[in-house]
Amino acid sequence: MTIFLSKREAIGYRYIICLLIFLSYVLVFFHRLCPAVIALDMQEAFGASGTLLGLLGSAYFYPYAIMQLPTGLLADSWGSRKTVSAFFVLAASGSVLMGMAPNLAMATFGRVMVGLGVSTVFVCNFKLLAEWFNPEQFVIMGGVFMVMGGVGALFSSAPLGWVSNLIGWRMTLVFVGLVTLIMALLVYAFVRNRPSDVGLPPISVAPEVEPEEGRSLLGGVKLVVSSGRFWPISVWSFFSIGISFALGGLWGGPYLIQVYGLSKTAAGGVLSMFAVALMVGSPFESWIANRIGRKPVLIGCNLLLIAVCGLFYSFTEGLTLPMLYLLFFCLFLAGGTTGPVVAAVSKELFPVRIAGTSVGIVNLFPFFGGALFQVVIGAIVTRGGLDGRGSSLAGYQDMFLICLVGAVISLVAAVFLKETLSRREPVDGG
Repeated sequence: MTIFLSKREAIGYRYIICLLIFLSYVLVFFHRLCPAVIALDMQEAFGASGTLLGLLGSAYFYPYAIMQLPTGLLADSWGSRKTVSAFFVLAASGSVLMGMAPNLAMATFGRVMVGLGVSTVFVCNFKLLAEWFNPEQFVIMGGVFMVMGGVGALFSSAPLGWVSNLIGWRMTLVFVGLVTLIMALLVYAFVRNRPSDVGLPPISVAPEVEPEEGRSLLGGVKLVVSSGRFWPISVWSFFSIGISFALGGLWGGPYLIQVYGLSKTAAGGVLSMFAVALMVGSPFESWIANRIGRKPVLIGCNLLLIAVCGLFYSFTEGLTLPMLYLLFFCLFLAGGTTGPVVAAVSKELFPVRIAGTSVGIVNLFPFFGGALFQVVIGAIVTRGGLDGRGSSLAGYQDMFLICLVGAVISLVAAVFLKETLSRREPVDGG
């Protein structure tokens, strides 16, 4: 349904759209990271090994990753409004199923549903931003979007530990499922895909020049994956962001609880640095990327990630609590907060008409990385054996060694990144 507003009203309406999509991203991050705090509760409830726990955690990431390309196509054709609202109903059902699951298999299936359901928000958001904002505003609003992810990460840390102690992890997941359903209804009721839906001319008014092969959906996919610039940013995202997801979304919690003897609430406090990093780092990185370029920001983040993983590997045990807070903040700052910059690079390589497709394809990689690292780390931690505290110190040290190797590979990819800031056109958004 098309509604008609004055130009001033329509420009203001885009912030209502942003508010709803941004609030949806709060739930995306909550669903993504909550297993890190309740992981040991779930492990005890289902009698799962470290490897199986890793499979449960990664069950979110595989469908999330697989859905990025279809989401891009849906955003470019069906529209962000219908895509997000429909899939959020699926996520709500999955969260309720996880909370009521009688066994690990059912919980894993629920986790798959959650991953599928929330997989559409990131790409659809940046498709909406590409339609409603100019290039400079695109990156800044992307940073604000990631701040809302930080709010979700914050709620999935210490507050989740407190609530799960109060009403249990099962009822917590059921309640979050109901909230997700309400958000699906709000998105469908109020979000509009593009300015023309409210009677406003497109923000991108200049004709786009693109190859003939890029004028169909499948042609857009071919245009993206055949670009030489596509692969370095994808490999960078696979390792740098994937490592942050694996540690922040699952294995950081067991590490803090079993190696340092922290309570769930205390471990959640340390993991809340993901939220702080998102709220502080994403806007700052976006601001810097608009001034010195995308590539320097990503290389700087990668060097920080190498330093942090190296410190964790060298000093796996014996760090002070303030140092743990600092290192986890830097870990998440280096990987988990870079989404707007990565999305900007992905969008700026291609015409705005296929912005959903280009962002979606690149966004496959961090979630495949997060899924793979969660399972690999689970196997490594399990292979390290047990001691009096649970999984052994050696297993967790090997975990950080794997992360360090991944960070180095990511740096190699960063060297081959092409700067896209100079290619931005003020009139067409990319």
